[in-house]
Amino acid sequence: MAKQESLRTSECPVARTLESIGERWCLMIIREAFDDVRRFSEFQKNLGLAKNILASRLKQLVDLGVFEICPASDGSAYREYVLTEKGRSIFPIVVAMRQWGERYMFDEGEAHSLLLDNANGQPIQPLEVYSSEGKKLQPADCHRQRVIAGSKIPETF
Repeated sequence: MAKQESLRTSECPVARTLESIGERWCLMIIREAFDDVRRFSEFQKNLGLAKNILASRLKQLVDLGVFEICPASDGSAYREYVLTEKGRSIFPIVVAMRQWGERYMFDEGEAHSLLLDNANGQPIQPLEVYSSEGKKLQPADCHRQRVIAGSKIPETF
């Protein structure tokens, strides 16, 4: 069997993303942070995750720049894990996974959670992919193009 190399050096952005944040506990920690969880003990309580694994994943996410460690917002001696701009930009990824799960991973009538808009209490609209002209795109409407270092990337906006 061939030795599997790290995906961190792959030319594929999907592969690099999976290698960085695709491990299930990383995504669950990020999901909790979107629900305003910030303290180690809260992550541990909500996820039921062993402390050593939680510490390892949080360190990985801090090293990646998804979280920064800040003094507690209430002035206590605790430290908090706060999403950076890089971390907050993961939100559409989590929403897309959530919406796919809502659609395909539950039987009809089975209890599950929904993501609601705070402004009106309604479920958020499904995420979709659009062209630069505003046309809804399907997988067959797109293609990948290799970008070589130093070459110009095609204009998209």
